[in-house]
Amino acid sequence: MTDIEIGGGDGVRRGAAAGVLGTAAVATGLLAGVYYVFACAVMPALARSGDRTYVEVMRDVNDVIQNPLFLLAFLGAPLLTGVSAWQLRGTRPPRPWVWAALAAHVLAFAVTAACNVPLNDALARATAPGAAREHFENPWVAWNAVRTVLVTLALACLARALLLRGRAERRG
Repeated sequence: MTDIEIGGGDGVRRGAAAGVLGTAAVATGLLAGVYYVFACAVMPALARSGDRTYVEVMRDVNDVIQNPLFLLAFLGAPLLTGVSAWQLRGTRPPRPWVWAALAAHVLAFAVTAACNVPLNDALARATAPGAAREHFENPWVAWNAVRTVLVTLALACLARALLLRGRAERRG
């Protein structure tokens, strides 16, 4: 059976599993890219600004980033990785890599929820820009670096899983 077979069977399941794995990798790449751009461009650029500008821009970013396109990658990447892990549960070559990607996603989500979001919330409530920035900037940048590494690791694991899955498909 081939992946393009219509009407059921292993080929359709293999094709669907490959589609979910590929889509998980794309969503993970988009999410890693967002975090990476913050790490290497947005935050260094903001570091050059005064306290009031820094706080205003970060508040604006925190508001506008909560949109359907970002949430699609933010929630979709780990969700699709989890679905892929479930779909590949009986497939030896790529399975450990997908599970490793899922673990990295879960850790990155935990860092975001436990560290970055509370810092964002505190910044939104702050009244003194200088004190707010002092409390926010270094911890937020550090935790963003952690989640950037974790999501990039998830992407590398998914890329490896795709490669192994492709090799397995060609062999049999």
